[in-house]
Amino acid sequence: MALQIGDTAPDFEADTTEGRIKFHDWLGDSWAVLFSHPRDFTPVCTTELGYLAKIKPDFDSRNVKVIGLSVDPVENHEKWSKDIEETQGYAPNYPMIGDVDFNVSKLYGMLPASTSGDPLVRTPADNQTVRNVFVIGPDKKIKLVLVYPMTTGRNFDEVLRVIDSLQLTANHKVATPAQWQQGDNVIIAGSVSNEEAEKTYPDGWESPKPYIRIVPQPDVKVKA
Repeated sequence: MALQIGDTAPDFEADTTEGRIKFHDWLGDSWAVLFSHPRDFTPVCTTELGYLAKIKPDFDSRNVKVIGLSVDPVENHEKWSKDIEETQGYAPNYPMIGDVDFNVSKLYGMLPASTSGDPLVRTPADNQTVRNVFVIGPDKKIKLVLVYPMTTGRNFDEVLRVIDSLQLTANHKVATPAQWQQGDNVIIAGSVSNEEAEKTYPDGWESPKPYIRIVPQPDVKVKA
């Protein structure tokens, strides 16, 4: 079954370009973005991995670790990294999992449980479901799942925006409206009564409708 928001992210051991890891231990008390690509040396993913390397400091500042995955062996990842740096200006500066036994892809519902054989004879089309982004919290729970088609490059700026919202709403009883950006007004969560809200927001709130209560964004501090 496909993983859902709120499920515990499956733990696993795997070889990566930065050595063997046990995922939950590697995650520690950080947030994480686990993103997958169908094969190495593919054009759209080349642009994605380069861009993600460029903006990795933005993830670091939010206490978010980044890790990539494909069914190719680690040696291929290392060779591909040179192409990525040459064409995109940045080489991957985060670990990439070599999921040659399809274990992680299966655990995360990206390939059928029946998948087997030599990963190097599979085409990108065989692995086209492996185009996912998972955001995982320090509690090891899945907070966001995005699935992209083969022909559409991922928007990692949007992933950062969602992480900002997730970290804010994890610490405050608020929700973020459509098109919200860091620093914009937020909405008091529907689970908060007016009496409770008055204690947190003694200056009141803007309320175009009784069920919409708009307040300035609270400060959010992310553990470094």
